[in-house]
Amino acid sequence: MKCLRIFSAATGGSLPSRCSSGCRSSARTSSRRRSRFLKFLGFMWNPLSWVMEEAAIMTIALANGGGKPPDWQDFLGIIFLLLINSSISFVEENNAGNAAAALMARLAPKAKVLHDGRWTEEEAAALVPGDIISIKLGDIIPADARLLYGDPLKIDQSALTGESLPATKGPGDGVYSGSTVKQGEIKAVVIATGVHTSFGKAALLVDSTNQVGHFQQVLTAIGNFCICSILVGICIEIIVMYPIQHRAYRPGIDNLLVLLIGGIPIAMPTVLSVTMAIGSHRLSQQGAIIKRMTAIEDMAGMDVLCSAKTGTLTLNKLSVDKNLIEVFEKGVTKDQVILMAARASRIENQDAIDTAIVGMLGHPKEARAGVQEAHFLPFNPTDKRTALTYIDGDGKMYRVSKGAPEQILNLAHNKSEIAQKVHAVIDKFAGRGLRSLGVAYQDVPDGRKESQGSPWHFVALLPLFDPPRHDSAETIQRALNLGVNVKMITGDQLAIGKETGRRLGMGTNMYPSSSLLGQNKDESIADLPVDDLIEKADGFAGVFPEHKYEIVKRLQARKHICGMTGDGVNDAPALKKADIGIAVADATDAARSASDVILTEPGLSVIFSAVLTSRAIFQRMKNYTIYAVSITIRIVLGFMLLALIWEFDFPPFMVLIIAILNEGTIMTISKDRVKPSPLPDSWKLVEIFTTGVVLGGYLAMTTVIFFWAAYKTDFFPARKDLSCKKP
Repeated sequence: MKCLRIFSAATGGSLPSRCSSGCRSSARTSSRRRSRFLKFLGFMWNPLSWVMEEAAIMTIALANGGGKPPDWQDFLGIIFLLLINSSISFVEENNAGNAAAALMARLAPKAKVLHDGRWTEEEAAALVPGDIISIKLGDIIPADARLLYGDPLKIDQSALTGESLPATKGPGDGVYSGSTVKQGEIKAVVIATGVHTSFGKAALLVDSTNQVGHFQQVLTAIGNFCICSILVGICIEIIVMYPIQHRAYRPGIDNLLVLLIGGIPIAMPTVLSVTMAIGSHRLSQQGAIIKRMTAIEDMAGMDVLCSAKTGTLTLNKLSVDKNLIEVFEKGVTKDQVILMAARASRIENQDAIDTAIVGMLGHPKEARAGVQEAHFLPFNPTDKRTALTYIDGDGKMYRVSKGAPEQILNLAHNKSEIAQKVHAVIDKFAGRGLRSLGVAYQDVPDGRKESQGSPWHFVALLPLFDPPRHDSAETIQRALNLGVNVKMITGDQLAIGKETGRRLGMGTNMYPSSSLLGQNKDESIADLPVDDLIEKADGFAGVFPEHKYEIVKRLQARKHICGMTGDGVNDAPALKKADIGIAVADATDAARSASDVILTEPGLSVIFSAVLTSRAIFQRMKNYTIYAVSITIRIVLGFMLLALIWEFDFPPFMVLIIAILNEGTIMTISKDRVKPSPLPDSWKLVEIFTTGVVLGGYLAMTTVIFFWAAYKTDFFPARKDLSCKKP
């Protein structure tokens, strides 16, 4: 075998020349980073900033005449305001990016690599094809590799397939990056890394998915409304001031600058960014690290959450439902059945089933208490069972075995008598999504471990199940109360999905995804609209990666704000497509990279704590946008009326000072006390504009009335002599 020849050469003390330092360094994942300076300038490239930049140009190019020099103080003031806003946004986003980068660095996987005859630990990102690596119990496989020689492995591929049970892999088999080793130790040769792995191609799809967020659309809409309001005011002023009132050129330009400078909510992106940054910090304390700050706004409006079953709704840990154990041997209790099964299990280096069985005991040592182990038969793909031959305290030898029900049934001396009942129980368990495990025992009268022993007795069938998290049912009910519909997404069989849904109280209206989206559609639902079925379904089973992407896409087409949880490489495209991609605890690097939110705690409860916090943050942002619109209307309408009715010329620099002070004080809204909405929030722009216009019109009228009272009446007595006289 070519792989073995490479391994032999490597163990001889040298690595092939293809793994030079230059090649190795180039293998590291490249990060496309923009220039920090260009990133800073990017915060000045939006419609609101463009208007301010035009105002700055006007102060130099147009506000020059009437015997006065160019308006340098206004020019510098506007530039200063732009720089302040850009600096705050740059710092906040940079801090958020650094926090995410620090998290990813802390979670970066390592690999044990053979170099020059010595084993060293390196970052997985530095691996190249041909490297020899060692993988053992507990390791996350760092790259696609071909197994060489050593003990067979049990690989947990739940991050890739959603299956709770591990797969057995031996020499010559391929293993995939992101899988976890549950049992065994072996050497392997790397065959693919990075985007060249079997699942790495998902990263290319993730990179190519580029969506415009709701937040950016809202900012654009509000900015356009403010700009249009200002343009209307400017047009009216130009028509009245010059052709009708014949005002001087320079005072007229100053009045136009007042509307431009005072009417634009230039700090709106900054205030909202600061609000989200502070909220992001609070969310991180709750176990949700925000990679994309605008995801906070999306999370506040989320009304559908597509949640993975394995590891999120459930523990990703098999357990035995003791109440459902079916005993076939008379005189044997359920506790004795569990003890027999535990004796047929390893107490160290356990697989998922061993862990579940031994975990039913008070302490793992009880599995060997009072007995002497004579021989243990480990699981193998042929026998599909484990067995322990032991000697009890009276010196008698027994043998117990557990494994696939059919294999255990074949051992039984009375197979023909009990086969029908055994199959009926297996079918009953399968109908509820439970896996079956058979247990049998026999006497070994001659006391030799090699002996065939007496006839086997089929003792019991144990139901195995991946149990829901203790807080999942409560969290799902809480989600429904918050107006969020949770849909289960699982790669497991439909029966298993339905049983999980039944236990969680989330409904059992589930479909195999292939019957909705695959080639072989279910005839019973073929005539029904697929989008309606997806929208009303409680979950989907047998889901493939492309199905997750399609489900999210169809829900978004129905105007739902869709969240998606995931942990595997093949979840990455759906995580990127979703409005809020959520990488659950222990997710792979690819899932974290594609997500908007990274959870540091397992389960769904942290998500809905984050939803409530996001809705509070959204309320603060909504309050600010109403303020921004109302201030624009107030400035445009109020100062336009002052300029046209009383021909009052207000200095643009004073308006600039007012704008800076107003925006500075309103930033405290980021910590305002608000009550989160009980239902998903959304940007109701008509409501925001209507409220802003009404409030802005009221404020403009009060400004005009106040000015009239001060300027044209003696309501406020004029005091010309303010000097103090000595007695």
